[in-house]
Amino acid sequence: MIHSEISHYRMASQKLYQENQCSPEEIVHHFGAMQAQDYAMAKWAIGSRCNSSEKIIEEAVNSGKVIRTHILRPTWHFVSADDIYWMLELSAPQVKRFTASAAKKFGYDEKKLDQVNSSIEKLLAGNNHLTRDEIIQELGIKKTSNEDFLSAAIMMNAELDGLVCNGRMKGKQITYALLEERVSKPKTKLSKEEGLAKLALRYFESHGPATLLDFSWWSGFAPTICQKAINAIELQLSSITIDNQTYWLAKNTSLEDNFRESVHFLPAFDEILISYKTREVSFTGNHQSKTFTNNGIFKPVILENGKVIGIWKRTIKKDHVKIETEFFNETASSKKEILFEGIKAFETYLETKVVIE
Repeated sequence: MIHSEISHYRMASQKLYQENQCSPEEIVHHFGAMQAQDYAMAKWAIGSRCNSSEKIIEEAVNSGKVIRTHILRPTWHFVSADDIYWMLELSAPQVKRFTASAAKKFGYDEKKLDQVNSSIEKLLAGNNHLTRDEIIQELGIKKTSNEDFLSAAIMMNAELDGLVCNGRMKGKQITYALLEERVSKPKTKLSKEEGLAKLALRYFESHGPATLLDFSWWSGFAPTICQKAINAIELQLSSITIDNQTYWLAKNTSLEDNFRESVHFLPAFDEILISYKTREVSFTGNHQSKTFTNNGIFKPVILENGKVIGIWKRTIKKDHVKIETEFFNETASSKKEILFEGIKAFETYLETKVVIE
């Protein structure tokens, strides 16, 4: 393998080179966690890797097979029900540093947050699914621009304490529910070392080839801690060294059965870019600044054979979805027709007509 081929291997690891018959929860389980702050686009991140429609993925989230919560880094992620408890146990302490700091600015210390958790538990008990605004109103916290930051910190703290997670969608509104009413608690717990090793193995098998710093960025753990996790599982992984940099990946990874010519229209914040510390292997020119900003805003991307060749956006209309594209390089009309074949998967997923403009 050479440096320019890394993107192809990552596409295979991320299940973008195969026709996958697996379920949405199996895709999420494969990844360990998938970034999901843009809910509509995050569903497509799953849909682009399996044959499930948006409705099927929405049902997996509504039913609790896929959990949407704050985990790993202080942002939303999808996690499978099988993984939610051990992963929270592992990562919550480090993410809670951010929520604790935010809550303290409003006079909420750990004791006061615990009291609020007790109130939230009473509100949601009995499979009662409420929006954040409904919960905050019941807690007697006035809704102003400042208090909105407080409400976010309160609900994130409750998520990280394993009290709440996403509930069923209420129209287009996200709700919260009690985690234990959605997913039963396991009888056994992993040690921190076991959890880190499990997280590392899951990451490199689903994202490899990737480096120590890539795993550190994705997991939120310091490089020294991540190195210990890699040391614990290195016999379960393969590794390659390119330009004095070690990349880890699943054992016996081969492109022979996976590689195919492909075009993918992938969502904003997709794992193919956001899960790595550096992303130059996915580009053939100096176009990264057109794809994501320095403050962490990622745009939907068009990939051709693992390389980002442009960006796109979708607009929901009454009877169709409008797609607008921007290619980085001059692209002939005949070539565009071939590239636009890649949008058919999105059309099938939406079960709605897609019009490219």
